[in-house]
Amino acid sequence: MTIKEVAEKFDMTNDTLRYYEKIGLIGPVKKNSSGIRDYSKNDLKRIEFIKCMRSAGISIEVLKKYVDLYDKGESTKDIRQQLLEKEKEKLEEKIKTMTEALDKLKYKIELYKTDKLDKYL
Repeated sequence: MTIKEVAEKFDMTNDTLRYYEKIGLIGPVKKNSSGIRDYSKNDLKRIEFIKCMRSAGISIEVLKKYVDLYDKGESTKDIRQQLLEKEKEKLEEKIKTMTEALDKLKYKIELYKTDKLDKYL
């Protein structure tokens, strides 16, 4: 797939894909005889993973560390697992906080609908 096709598939910009390649999150992406990037299935799997993790708020730095460890092979499996577990815990806490905020919003909206506004905010 070309960079344009990949960008469209994952709703990303060409610049983002080039940046991910530059910092080593993906690639190096092979180029065809015309010098155009030609993303492989493995590149696409990695991009999908990175996009998912970024949308969950995982930092570029953490992803770079994970990818570097992954690229070193099986010997880093335990460290990678620990890294992912730590990020999972952070995400679960974020989800808990957001769920609490959502519940408060729902409560406030219900007060508006029933014309029973409370006296604070």
